[in-house]
Amino acid sequence: MHKYQKLAAILGAGILFTACGTGAGSLPDEAYEPVPRSLFPIPDDAYVGDTMPFVTDDGTLELYYLYDTDHNGKCYHPIWKYSTKDLTSYEDHGMVLNFGKMQDPDPAIGTGSVTQDKDGKYHLFYTGHNDLGNQGKGKECVMHAVSDDRTTWTKLPEDTFFAPENYSKDDFRDPEVFWVEEENCWWMLMAGRENTKGGVTALFTSTDLHKWEYDGILYAPMAQYMLECPDIFEIDGTWYLTYSWDCVTYYAVGESRRGPFKAPADNVFDGNGFIYYAAKHAHFKDDDYLCGWLGRAALTVDSGAYQWAGNVLNHRLVKHEDGTLGVAAPKTYWDHFAQEKPFKAVKKQGKVTIKDNTIQLSGSADTYALADMGTRPAAMLLECDVTLKNGVAGFAFGGYADDPEWYVMCLDTVNGRLHYNGLTVEQMEKFDSPAFTNFDFSKQETHHVTLVCENEIVILYIDDLKAFSCRCSSSTNGAHIGVFADNCDAVFSNITVRIP
Repeated sequence: MHKYQKLAAILGAGILFTACGTGAGSLPDEAYEPVPRSLFPIPDDAYVGDTMPFVTDDGTLELYYLYDTDHNGKCYHPIWKYSTKDLTSYEDHGMVLNFGKMQDPDPAIGTGSVTQDKDGKYHLFYTGHNDLGNQGKGKECVMHAVSDDRTTWTKLPEDTFFAPENYSKDDFRDPEVFWVEEENCWWMLMAGRENTKGGVTALFTSTDLHKWEYDGILYAPMAQYMLECPDIFEIDGTWYLTYSWDCVTYYAVGESRRGPFKAPADNVFDGNGFIYYAAKHAHFKDDDYLCGWLGRAALTVDSGAYQWAGNVLNHRLVKHEDGTLGVAAPKTYWDHFAQEKPFKAVKKQGKVTIKDNTIQLSGSADTYALADMGTRPAAMLLECDVTLKNGVAGFAFGGYADDPEWYVMCLDTVNGRLHYNGLTVEQMEKFDSPAFTNFDFSKQETHHVTLVCENEIVILYIDDLKAFSCRCSSSTNGAHIGVFADNCDAVFSNITVRIP
């Protein structure tokens, strides 16, 4: 059968095969029920915008965030809050800071940060945005609120300040504030646009959290219009600066807190196009995390196009021997997915061998190979080792009564990418995928892959190096999950599937 023929004709044929065979098998459709958002929370009828993580003294991660809707008015983006003790369940605390009026500097609120001073008082610094321009001072400014309990906040309008000389008055946002012991002062990182260097991370310092002095430019890659949501942190003696632009979260590596900072050749953690954006650092439960969001779907579902704001998405950071950073699934996910699901698989297309928890596929130029592992649970963690080279292999979703097609999430060694945008294998070869992240497969032939699924959200982690996150509606509503290989040999070994 030519690989560009639809699979619908073979879905009903054959019996269950769990070993090498020449015929195609069939696994029955199972009941499917969406699960409550546990790993990737989202407010009702609204979306999570830029997050501002804060870890409390009792080990709780609080995620303050910009509350976004499809029906924002002239005033918008109040700050709301989630909290979690395990990254697998979240408490919704609702709104903690409202936007101002049109005559105020903050009819719209932008990203900021939360910190605690030595006397126990909490400080929320945030962006005030007013398109009317604040009587010529500029559209954006830094604003300050204080609290004794992180629930009730009082704004301090007298602490408001605007961009310094030689900076754009309209692009001055995202204050990140923290104490620097060795300099005996507070630091504030700002996203600014300097007149000669473009987008930069600007530094301000203070001794009292009320008056701030400009301390120059910390990082200027001369590459982006802005470096939004800057953050800086240290892991085992190496300093990292994260920032976002181009609908992507980036990072640079430094020798000290003051740098100099330099971007690695591949300084991206996850996908492009608002797949993962505005991520900031939190040290939580003895691990380092990036806390950001997965954008909501734009255009049509599974198009690979995303809009600003969506669901909470937290990646665990992994430092490698060469000083670069990778991302992996939070360790608490394995406690959440506590039950192992019995492994089942059948051949559906092409040359397939199934033995124990291993599936071997051989896809030729004429026929791709595909094995079906049955209905995808609404919440699932799948682990396996994937061995491949010189082709495209990965996971496939579909092949059930409501939709016999199979849609593929690809480990693409030909183009050096991970990608998914709702295409079948046939379509994948005809169209470029707008949703992707680059990945270097040449370092090893076998890759460890973890797939985390909760309803339509599917996160692929590979080798503690990269994540590729997406919304995959084609994997829900009873769709099956399978593995495939196109124009290459691929082995999926040590496959385990866990459910809550």
